[in-house]
Amino acid sequence: MSRRNRNKGGNRHQLAAKTGGGSAGSNKLFPQLVEKTVTQTRQDIAKWRSALNGARNAENPVMYMLYQLYDYILDDALLSSQIDNRIQDSLGSTFNLSKKGGDVDEELTALWQNSELFNEIIKQIINTRFYGHSLLELDWLTEGQNEPQLVANLIPRTNVIPKKGTFVFDYAEEKGVQYRELPEFGTWLLEFGKAGEIGLLNKAIPHCLFKRFAQSCYSELTEIYGIPPRVYKTDAQDPQAVARGKRMMQDMGSAAWFIIDTTEEFEWAQGVSTNGDVYTNFLNFCDNQNTLLISGAVVGQDTKNGSNAKEQVSQKLLSKLVLADMALVEMYMNTKVMPALARIGIVPADYVFAWEISEDLSTLWNRTIQALAHFDVDPEWIKDKFGIQVTGVKQQQTAMPATLSAAEGFFV
Repeated sequence: MSRRNRNKGGNRHQLAAKTGGGSAGSNKLFPQLVEKTVTQTRQDIAKWRSALNGARNAENPVMYMLYQLYDYILDDALLSSQIDNRIQDSLGSTFNLSKKGGDVDEELTALWQNSELFNEIIKQIINTRFYGHSLLELDWLTEGQNEPQLVANLIPRTNVIPKKGTFVFDYAEEKGVQYRELPEFGTWLLEFGKAGEIGLLNKAIPHCLFKRFAQSCYSELTEIYGIPPRVYKTDAQDPQAVARGKRMMQDMGSAAWFIIDTTEEFEWAQGVSTNGDVYTNFLNFCDNQNTLLISGAVVGQDTKNGSNAKEQVSQKLLSKLVLADMALVEMYMNTKVMPALARIGIVPADYVFAWEISEDLSTLWNRTIQALAHFDVDPEWIKDKFGIQVTGVKQQQTAMPATLSAAEGFFV
């Protein structure tokens, strides 16, 4: 199918959407969302347990509290970077679109290789590992005089109750739309993940909450030991003396201070003498637990006990997780996404999605060097595979007699 024919198919479905067909206009879920302001409040283990119990309620599950906790902990720099690294590994890989059992459609693959549509779909499929569920709505987007573009909008997870198959316009409500019963489901509405799953991020919540608590304690320790509080003794019954003392303490800096009476005593409590190692160790523990959860190993962080061999093993474990993500993407793309895009008219029918398997060129080159000693290797293959221009076989120089010096051998 040529690009012109594909565009014609897209225009037909775009016209159908405008006239009430296709995505059925009023049945679109994303435009009907009620936008609400979410206030960031302090979260603790009690709120996590309450949100978890609400999500696991068999009769009336409530998901928005748990998903708001997920957004809260994703402010953690390490956790968000680990997730981004895992997703970007898959987004940076090359895929092919082809007819079943046929050759790769180079034109169609190049058209969608780095498109926002495929990137968003792949990203949200992988996010089901972390969130447990993703619901996407496809829609035509028209900007100015440009041709309509098919886009994928993520339905906010706070507004979706996967266990009941319900979409609520306001996440605080209980009643909504049974999206699996809509005619658009399976074509314009694409669901990924299992209904009862809550994702890996649930296991990261306690470590992120404890880490944030340890950071606040560490900051308080730094303030106390770095700039100790100041004490001013004066006659507390004399307002002028107290006012003068306040001005003096305020002018001396921003460290904590207080005023007591001359008859009062202030003593430092005898605490454990520490330089903050207890907090450092706890912060490292929380970071390592989240890294193990997302990447399968502590990658590039343990500078004290790390080694090259350890890093290589960690990278291999991470690569296995990325390959599992790619296998999940390929499965959902071929069972749900590609058939839906074919019904919309974006891709031809019976087309499949497949990742392009990247070869380990370093290992292949070492094997090629070993094979050259016993077999003839096609120069064209070496040029195509490694980019090395082979012009011919190099003639080996005959060894000079051992009795001749370099100068004598030159004139022989």
